[in-house]
Amino acid sequence: MTDSRFRTFDPLATLVCLATLIVWSTGPVFIKYLTGYLDMWTQNFLRYLAACLFWLPFLMTRFRKDLHNTKIWKFAVLPAVANVIMQSLWAAAFYYIEPAFIVLLSKTSIIWIAVFSLVCFDDERPLLGSRNFWLALVLSVIGVAGVLISKEGFAQRYTAVGIVITLLCAAMWGVYTVFVKAAFKNIDSRIAFSVISIYTVAGLGILALFFGKPQDSLNMPPLPWACVVISGVLAIGLGHVLYYTSIRRIGATIPSLVLLSQPFTVLAISYFVFGESLNALQWVFGVVLLAGAASAIRAQQYLK
Repeated sequence: MTDSRFRTFDPLATLVCLATLIVWSTGPVFIKYLTGYLDMWTQNFLRYLAACLFWLPFLMTRFRKDLHNTKIWKFAVLPAVANVIMQSLWAAAFYYIEPAFIVLLSKTSIIWIAVFSLVCFDDERPLLGSRNFWLALVLSVIGVAGVLISKEGFAQRYTAVGIVITLLCAAMWGVYTVFVKAAFKNIDSRIAFSVISIYTVAGLGILALFFGKPQDSLNMPPLPWACVVISGVLAIGLGHVLYYTSIRRIGATIPSLVLLSQPFTVLAISYFVFGESLNALQWVFGVVLLAGAASAIRAQQYLK
């Protein structure tokens, strides 16, 4: 007899997972396309502004019920600061290297998330007794080293700069994740993301004003403007909500495993749009890197 404590197959949650993978796979391609029209600061600001405006009606409906709580606004400050830094690094990387390579390297964030979580949260320290966790660290180090070394033109300055920016972005994603977990453990994730998006837009707007050229957007053709809005709503606005929905329905493990396919889905899209491809060694070490990430996720079963 089947134990009633185990969850049966959830078709809706599975579709939501796949939808998250799809919308997050389009984001890097949109960013790379917009590099031909906007500087990193301006496109970052405009894309996040589109996501923020998309959620604004939702915020207004929840204002009296939830947003009068000043703790929500205070708790969102540190995650928002980390998010501004992370988003700035994320967009900057696309001005130096290709989308699929960036997404592949960004998966090293799982190492930082694990390290920061073990230091900050008592409930995650049992991972130190997990063989899957240690295997993940070894595979991830081997995978990252292999991907970097086998990169054509690795010694060239522009490639090295892009790699450093991407690795810093992955580290900041770990910081951001820990801040969000600590600050919004018992708060609706939609409200948390919406409030963070307001702070993020403010921060990115200041950066665009001082370091970017927002005036260039006034001369953009309709197609790039459409890409700004669509990518902001899909990859930023809806992407996070879909991901949180899948986590609520089937937990974090299955959605995270699904999203490990993102470097390959981005590569598939980038192949048709930009003609990008990875060499054989990068594919091999990329698989090793993703295997390490998968092993780290499997180690979550050791958590209470």
